[in-house]
Amino acid sequence: MKSYIVIGLGRFGTGVARELCRLGCEVLVMDVSAELVSQLSADVTHAVVGDARDKEVLRALGAADFDCAVVAIGDDLAASVLSTMNLKELGVPQIVCKAHDDTHRRVLEKLGADQVVIPELEQAVRLARSLSSPNVLDYIELSDEYGIIEVPSPDSWSGKSLKDLNVRAKLGINILAVRREESFNVSPSADFTFFKGDVMVVLGDSTALKKVQKL
Repeated sequence: MKSYIVIGLGRFGTGVARELCRLGCEVLVMDVSAELVSQLSADVTHAVVGDARDKEVLRALGAADFDCAVVAIGDDLAASVLSTMNLKELGVPQIVCKAHDDTHRRVLEKLGADQVVIPELEQAVRLARSLSSPNVLDYIELSDEYGIIEVPSPDSWSGKSLKDLNVRAKLGINILAVRREESFNVSPSADFTFFKGDVMVVLGDSTALKKVQKL
């Protein structure tokens, strides 16, 4: 069972902590607000009132023994930075942080955070992409160049196999999975044949993904 310490119990931290527990993980949550800690105490493994800006508090909680720390303090830059720095110095194996903006993200990355997310910005980008390309059901940005989209298969592909279509060579994409009604085919073989109504999960660079959206 993987173990997590979640620091900061706003909407983001609370949501992460509850979902991790639902997935069967051990979760300790921590916040300076006794009220927020009390509200979540029944939904997680452990809940404590404490200030992660104090390295000795984190040491006493055994922060270094957790598999991953989630710093969900998005609005207080100083608290976010100090908490991340303390966790890094204590040797926590993986540190994931929430940032308020791109400047905050760069600071946390320089401190050694393994992953930094800006939930509002990422959700805004996904919404904008879905609005500008109505056939795109979902979009995940992997980097400035690469992404993953969920998109209906073109009607013209119906009855054709991946081998017939040769999409990797012709379009520069990889089809990671195909959803058909309630079934989900992960890494479909070359003999996989498309039906009308199939939904594809496609990996590619920005140019290739734009081509797929226009099919």
